[in-house]
Amino acid sequence: MITSCVGLAPSPPPPSSICCGETNLLRRHRHRHHQSSSSLSFSRSFPSLPISTTTLSPINHTNPKGSIIRSAWTRRSRGEAEKRPNRKSWKRRTDMYMRPFLLDIFFSKKFIHAKLTHRGTSKVICAATTNAKDLRNSLPSLIDPDACRIIGKLIAERSKEADVYAMAYEPRKNERIEGRLGIILDTVKENGIIFI
Repeated sequence: MITSCVGLAPSPPPPSSICCGETNLLRRHRHRHHQSSSSLSFSRSFPSLPISTTTLSPINHTNPKGSIIRSAWTRRSRGEAEKRPNRKSWKRRTDMYMRPFLLDIFFSKKFIHAKLTHRGTSKVICAATTNAKDLRNSLPSLIDPDACRIIGKLIAERSKEADVYAMAYEPRKNERIEGRLGIILDTVKENGIIFI
């Protein structure tokens, strides 16, 4: 009976046989072997990747050319400056908000022109010129000190009408605040405008 059970191991024996416990053990062993072989075949389906354990060379901070990470260069290139030429620097932008109203005075050979500009929006708040019709016909000279005083008074009055009581004046290169320019600025101050 034992020899027949061993000989018929591939085929399942009847349940009433003596070697049922042995066949159950064989089934369990085959089931475990099948699971392990399937798991191994699944893991073997992935390609093997070569992993190197070499370490990177240390970065030399004293030599900027050999370093991998470099600091950003904040200055704009010439090409970018040509694309956006109106971009103001940090100093000019802060000065624009600290002193928003700028007075500009122009002297020509025939007349005097002054205008007050808002620097943030580049809008003209008020303007005065001796070349206007009423002043051109009434003043004996359009560029003398009396014309300068009239321009200063008109700028002060018109800026007050626009609720502007403080302004700035930036002299041009090699320009001195004296003569006709000094007369205009003094007249503006005398009429209640503060220069900052």
